[in-house]
Amino acid sequence: MEKDFQQFIESNNLCDPSDRILLGLSGGIDSICLFHLFRLLNFPIGVAHCNFKLRGDESDQDEIFVRDLTNKYDIPFFHKQFNTKEIATEEGISIQMTARDLRYDWFEQTRQKFDYKFIAIAHNRDDVIETFLINLARGSGIKGLTGIKVKINNIIRPLLFASRKDIVGFIHKNNYEYREDSSNQSTKYSRNLLRHEIIPLFEKINPRFRETMIENITKLKETKQVYLKSIDKVKQSILLKKNEKIYIKINELKKLNPLHSYTFELLYPFGFTNSQIDDIIEALDGISGKQFYSLTHRLIKDRDELILEEISGTHNLNYFIEFKQEIIDFPIKLKFVQIEVDDNFELSKSNHIGFFDIEKLEFPLVLRKWKTGDYFMPLGMRNLKKLSDFFIDRKFSIADKESTWILESNNKIIWIIGHQIDERFKISNVTKSVYKVEYIHQ
Repeated sequence: MEKDFQQFIESNNLCDPSDRILLGLSGGIDSICLFHLFRLLNFPIGVAHCNFKLRGDESDQDEIFVRDLTNKYDIPFFHKQFNTKEIATEEGISIQMTARDLRYDWFEQTRQKFDYKFIAIAHNRDDVIETFLINLARGSGIKGLTGIKVKINNIIRPLLFASRKDIVGFIHKNNYEYREDSSNQSTKYSRNLLRHEIIPLFEKINPRFRETMIENITKLKETKQVYLKSIDKVKQSILLKKNEKIYIKINELKKLNPLHSYTFELLYPFGFTNSQIDDIIEALDGISGKQFYSLTHRLIKDRDELILEEISGTHNLNYFIEFKQEIIDFPIKLKFVQIEVDDNFELSKSNHIGFFDIEKLEFPLVLRKWKTGDYFMPLGMRNLKKLSDFFIDRKFSIADKESTWILESNNKIIWIIGHQIDERFKISNVTKSVYKVEYIHQ
């Protein structure tokens, strides 16, 4: 195992024997395997452990186990505890996504602070197969079906050569202790459902299913290279850069087949999402002036061209929301849905959700930053209030005010997003149809 590990590192140019490596160590069997392989090859390593406080005493025992292991071998130990559930609720994202973001952000901070060159993560070959199946089930282009990258920036994954069976054999052969995460047995998580139920069913059809999948993924990686070469060739012929703007001839774009795939690949590098591509294609034969925004760029539909330009900021821009829109991803993520009021209708108490009487709204709605002179009628009040006074009452910092977004209808504020709706647009006993706006705080 040690020889294969070293050979995989060298063949993929992951790191040098003198490089300081920070290991992300949970205490589970995969990370313990990674730990001992690096230790046996005498790499200069440190260990970083996150306690997400999700499994009570079990999480604390994991932390103690990893700390004792590093003490035994006199290896630097860094640890941090997170109130993950509270953070997930505040951010409005899943616990799993929150834990992932917290982990990688803190690993990188620790790497920089203590001068480690790389962060090593213990993903293995079986993780590649599971990730492929998850992406396939959720919907993914070819990029999402080519496995987990061995190296991205300062993150390396030196165990991707090994199957879970290889890892278990190495650990048991050497009698290394590890911690078993009880949540790994729960099939409420997609990855565990695949691992314990779905992949075993595939293995009944094909006993070599895991090996076959790795072969398939390798072929897809090669296919992707051919695919991307074709995309690059089209980019060179259809994208014209002039005066810091990029121009795309609509007639030339429409000749491409399949249109959606080519348009996506042309615009994805500028931050546009798959759902936006459908709207952009629909606008190709529409009137001039339609605009689309990503985090970094604006796309304008002109008469004969699409014009791409970088945006330096969002403070003075207005974003228009049509009645039929179901979601926007920029400049913030909002979901929109119309609900007919019945006996099952319930109001949410979340500040990230606004409910409005749809008959009181005029479209398009406008999303913008606040400006001096703004006023609205806070929920429950009968008088108008300056937004600046509202900020003072809520003890908003300058940063809070700068990050606040406003949603308005016909030049009237209907929602200070994430904070307060306007009394004039609230639902009442006679409301028949509700317009629900959900702020997805990422």
